[in-house]
Amino acid sequence: MPKQKQTKEDIHIPVLVHEVLDCLRPSARQSYLDLTAGYGGHSQAILDKTKTPGETVLIDRDKQAVDALNQRFAGSGVSVIHQDYLGALQNLVKSDKKFDMILADLGVSSPHLDDAERGFSFNLPGPLDMRMDKTQGMKAEQLVNYASEAELTQILREYGEEPRARAIARNIISNRPVNDTGSLAEIIAKTVGWRARRSKTHPATKSFQALRIAVNDELIQLEQALPLVVHLLVPGGRMAIISFQSLEDRIVKQFLSDKAGNRYDAELHLLTKKPITASRDEIVFNPRARSAKLRAAAKK
Repeated sequence: MPKQKQTKEDIHIPVLVHEVLDCLRPSARQSYLDLTAGYGGHSQAILDKTKTPGETVLIDRDKQAVDALNQRFAGSGVSVIHQDYLGALQNLVKSDKKFDMILADLGVSSPHLDDAERGFSFNLPGPLDMRMDKTQGMKAEQLVNYASEAELTQILREYGEEPRARAIARNIISNRPVNDTGSLAEIIAKTVGWRARRSKTHPATKSFQALRIAVNDELIQLEQALPLVVHLLVPGGRMAIISFQSLEDRIVKQFLSDKAGNRYDAELHLLTKKPITASRDEIVFNPRARSAKLRAAAKK
């Protein structure tokens, strides 16, 4: 029998699925909003519990993921929206829609990282793109080749927490034009004097993260979206956010802390005092779960 072709749903393994279910506690007839639905792994697990596809809204800004979602949930009644989650949340607020559960998985999906043409990975030669939504304007290539030294330094320092930001920015500028991921990764490695045998972490990790965040306005979107998430929850509704890097987790932690507590005006009740991380077994099965942190809260 010929081997079935591997689909992108098979390639991308959702992280912390059991932990998400424990936090959101889906039950029959409840409504669900997924802000970063990706290839539908978390959504399928939720739907298996709620059995309410007509009360399920899935959002993703990547056309490739949206096509996969439409195919996976075709004819089910699930609503799929192709838009960045901030814009989608703003529209949902206007429509006065409310949900029992809201999830956001802020990580980059495996198909993004493994597709050299998307330009997310320093391990694969490809164009300097890094756009989550390929219809949006600015690519990483434009930042790398046209930003000033001060602008590049600020991006690498603030979004990548890169201690060698100024030196890396200076060497990028001196080697312009830089048109592919391999060239950029090599410039960074030479700047910091890195050798593979000395460290498991590639020196371009922080810089690539910084450029991706800048290209996609990730932190700004997250800061503006979190209050809207709370607004869209019904009383007793639950929200869960999975982050993969310290800047995102810091924003989520601070927001939840500010909105929760024993004060009379507190809007949330924390469900996770500390972030939930992947088990050893999950990390072995899915190494990309290693950096995932899940925080959750319920609306009072």
